[in-house]
Amino acid sequence: MTQPGQYIQATEGYSAFVPDPLPPELEWTARLTYALSDADRAIGRLAGEGRRLPNPHVLMRPFVAREAVLSSRIEGTQATLGELLAADAGAVVDRSPEDLREVANYVVALEYGIKRLKSLPLCVRLTQEIHRRLMEGVRGRHARPGEIRDVQNWIGVPGSTPHTATYVPPPPAELQNVLGALERFLQDRSLPPLVQIGLAHYQFEAIHPFLDGNGRVGRLLITLYLVERDTLPTPLLYLSAFFEATRAEYYTRLHAVTEEGDWANWLLYFLNGVARQSEDAVDRAERMQEKLDEWRLQVAGLGSPTPARVVDLLAGNPFVTAKGVSASLGVAVTTARRAIERLAGLGIVTQTDARQRDRAYCATALLEILEEPAKLAP
Repeated sequence: MTQPGQYIQATEGYSAFVPDPLPPELEWTARLTYALSDADRAIGRLAGEGRRLPNPHVLMRPFVAREAVLSSRIEGTQATLGELLAADAGAVVDRSPEDLREVANYVVALEYGIKRLKSLPLCVRLTQEIHRRLMEGVRGRHARPGEIRDVQNWIGVPGSTPHTATYVPPPPAELQNVLGALERFLQDRSLPPLVQIGLAHYQFEAIHPFLDGNGRVGRLLITLYLVERDTLPTPLLYLSAFFEATRAEYYTRLHAVTEEGDWANWLLYFLNGVARQSEDAVDRAERMQEKLDEWRLQVAGLGSPTPARVVDLLAGNPFVTAKGVSASLGVAVTTARRAIERLAGLGIVTQTDARQRDRAYCATALLEILEEPAKLAP
């Protein structure tokens, strides 16, 4: 194995790593071939599930929220999925607005990226536009949202310097070349998609083109790439749960590529994550759909169509309020309130607070499915 790049000496006395253009030379061992086959099979099943769902774009929303929470948690943000969904539904949440905004921005950035792919391929410009939306109005706003850095950054413990850092990415003068090479690689179609995005994810993190938010943008790129390549019809697969649960191995595998050129073990790790998270997403989507179908049968004979329409809303967010339902369905607040109360009477939703007005309700059966820890075993 050879190092996939070179260290260059800065005038200040520290060394910065500049990765070589992709792709590297890969040895297609039996293990790597099997891992790719396993990941392809699992993500193919997830794609089939996405196409089979009656409204995959609605069910996608809580999955996006879950990814936003887990990706932000890797960066130290503590908001929970329940808090994010409750706040989105209009409920009062006991969490710092800044934490909620940070997680909500991830949802905004991903949804923006999906729409933007219709007119712009995955490229440096798109990553800048995503970064701008991700960092707008939050703690990282000092990091110049949407701008490629023009100063040196580094990865290390608080208080570290480039001389003591764990990793120092390319100097600003090298960024145009390495980002241009990455963009050309993303537009190539000579490798299997899962291998290509596995390599590209490492490369983006090695380049670290922004002052802050690189980890989140790098994870967003995985999902956007899979949608762009039509590997998935809708963004149901997210790897943040896998990276969060195996965080030490994630960083170890990335570091081993930089120091030893160990692409094989990085790709084995990455493809295993794709397979396990695909299986996990299929399981969650199927169980949520079964629960929603069960509730639709329960409310079918109530005489009013509004309770069934509220059940449909629960697919996008298990939290509801009368005001939110009224706005979404175009019905009177009193009609929305009666429909929610009928669902509560059937045990489909339960009140989440003691307020007499603007009460929030939650379909806890759906929230529990979404909040379960990821299943990582093959």
